[in-house]
Amino acid sequence: MAYFENKVVWITGASSGIGEALAYTFAKQKTKLVLSARREEELLRVKAACNLPDTDVYVLPLDVAQHDLMEAATQKVIARFGQVDILINNAGLSHWSKIKDLSMDVIKTIMNVNFFGGVALTKAVLPDMLKRKKGNIVVISSILGKIVTPKQAAYNASKHALMGFFDTLRAETTNDGIKVLLVCPGFVRTNVAKNSLNKEGAPINKDNNMIANGLDPLYVSEQILKAIQNNKEEIVIAGPKEKFGVLIKRLAPGLYSKFIANNKIV
Repeated sequence: MAYFENKVVWITGASSGIGEALAYTFAKQKTKLVLSARREEELLRVKAACNLPDTDVYVLPLDVAQHDLMEAATQKVIARFGQVDILINNAGLSHWSKIKDLSMDVIKTIMNVNFFGGVALTKAVLPDMLKRKKGNIVVISSILGKIVTPKQAAYNASKHALMGFFDTLRAETTNDGIKVLLVCPGFVRTNVAKNSLNKEGAPINKDNNMIANGLDPLYVSEQILKAIQNNKEEIVIAGPKEKFGVLIKRLAPGLYSKFIANNKIV
């Protein structure tokens, strides 16, 4: 895909899962990469595995929940590479607790990472894209941005919020040359379940069988690159069960409500 060669791609949550897979897939296209996540040692591992020249990969440790750091981080990237062509808001966090047991602190943590983190970084990057009248903003939402499952209320809400915010951003900036892609993965083999927070805010450190048997992150990353190149606005990358859930929610919401009250997606 010569389309991506030499483009500057900034990936958050690049130390594992879909973000790590995206780093490898973009690296094959000879892009210039900015890799961000909280764990610098893991970012350095991903950088080494990308097999790109050292000058073409910038490791920038970043906690997207620290919203006031986004502007300074953006200026560092622009100083290094001159611009951001593709921003991928991928950093995310989940939880596992019913609403009645869920603390406000956990709700705020989920929203600060999943929603406000991507919003803050996008707002920092957007002015330069608008000035150049060119840029791609990619948001890794979730199938749970379209449907819900019990015990993940804050996660569901954060992903629904992303869909609304970035659909609006697309409407506002399409005529300014900005492309916005919303990605809705279903079950993907990542550590999202293990890293999910319990009601007190500690990682549950327990795998989920459906996620453990989910799609290969590299397959997901390849579909994302194709969608960017083809100027897609939204893609669902999921198995039959998740896609069926989306269909039933759209066509027969009452039936979906009865189903989800007595079953679970994850």
